[in-house]
Amino acid sequence: MAAAGASASANAAEPVTQTIELPTLTADMSAQVAQSAAVTQQAAADYELRAERDAAAAEAAAEAKKDLAEAKKKAEAKKKAAEAARKAAAERAARSAERATLSASASASASASVSAPASGSVATVIAFLKAQVGDAYVMGATGPNAWDCSSLVQAAYKQVGVDLPRVSQDQSMAGTEVSLSNLQVGDILYWGGKGSAYHVGVYIGDGKYLDAANPSKGVVIQDLSGYPASGAVRVL
Repeated sequence: MAAAGASASANAAEPVTQTIELPTLTADMSAQVAQSAAVTQQAAADYELRAERDAAAAEAAAEAKKDLAEAKKKAEAKKKAAEAARKAAAERAARSAERATLSASASASASASVSAPASGSVATVIAFLKAQVGDAYVMGATGPNAWDCSSLVQAAYKQVGVDLPRVSQDQSMAGTEVSLSNLQVGDILYWGGKGSAYHVGVYIGDGKYLDAANPSKGVVIQDLSGYPASGAVRVL
């Protein structure tokens, strides 16, 4: 009994162990796993491709918008340039028409002064000119205290009823051409070509002339030998 009891006690103390068998991975399950992985990978690739396409489309849209804005900007600039050119052309045409009108008017005045009989006296012209000595020279001025060369000559002859053109070019065409070796007091001297003279003055005798010279000299009497004239005309 003692031996049997000891054996029973020993058997009672020995632990009981059990082996659990894991299921074996079958070929079908492996195929399913592989297929699932492939599907997942394909989905990821498709998603990445769509993302790239969307990004490319967005970039293309942004570029197209930028190109459109640039095209509109260039078109607007071209339109403004064309408008400016049209306006400039219109202004040039207006100025040309105005100059043509003024030139025609001046030529008509010159013709009238040539055909009209001279009145008054040379002495009156010279007295008026000498009274202006010391006045300033200002381009475009017409008196009474500032003159340019042609306005002074015009004003002087107006004192005796001779209506001369306003500018030196036309004044060189007035009256009768005379030789520089046969000058008389009161003859109009001009510098430059006849019809394109750039300066005029009046001969006052003794080899001298009076003119509105330039801004530094003003109205002065000068020696003709120091600045020989190109030609002369006689209107009195």
